[in-house]
Amino acid sequence: MLNNQMYPMHQQLPQAVMVYPIDPYVVETLMSVKGKHVLLETTRGGISGCVMEVKPDHVVLDIRGKKFFVRISEIVWIMPE
Repeated sequence: MLNNQMYPMHQQLPQAVMVYPIDPYVVETLMSVKGKHVLLETTRGGISGCVMEVKPDHVVLDIRGKKFFVRISEIVWIMPE
């Protein structure tokens, strides 16, 4: 039996899946400067701080005692200070 969308009623419609690519070279570079001050250039501008944590999809910077979470997919380049 078919419904109005021409799909069998017992099957579900395909689901959209969000995919965020992981850049292993950027993650590796950020891991190598963990605990050090860096300047990150992002698609929104530059941000400078100490690399506290590195995850596959984001990096945590400490900037004067405050944590900033930056998506790795937004990073253009990295420069240790």
